[in-house]
Amino acid sequence: MSVAIIGQDAVSIPTGVTGTDESDNIIITTKALSEVKKIKASNNIADEFGLRLGVKGGGCSGMSYTLGFDGTSKDSDLVLDAEGVRVFIDAKSMFYLMGTTLDFSDGLMGKGFTFSNPNATKTCGCGSSFGV
Repeated sequence: MSVAIIGQDAVSIPTGVTGTDESDNIIITTKALSEVKKIKASNNIADEFGLRLGVKGGGCSGMSYTLGFDGTSKDSDLVLDAEGVRVFIDAKSMFYLMGTTLDFSDGLMGKGFTFSNPNATKTCGCGSSFGV
């Protein structure tokens, strides 16, 4: 399990992939982590469940993000740690998520998790799908 590097406003998680550097780390803001912990607590989701980040085909730009809780990791998953929250990312998704920042927005324009992905060459208007 990779160990998170904790900053003031975000957690930077090394991918554990050979040949990558800090710019490839997965970033999860403290606001997003707080919301994940709040969701787990309010829904009585057991501590051993991890946050699964992923990518799947579909959406208006070709690919879309997936985000949910999973009770166990799969053999092909990279298992990361972000301040006590286990994060599961399958190897295929990691290729597309390297360098991505997961944040949580609760402003006037809407409430929800947002992905900022430096690998995306195009995105849709709603921000939930992307292309590379």
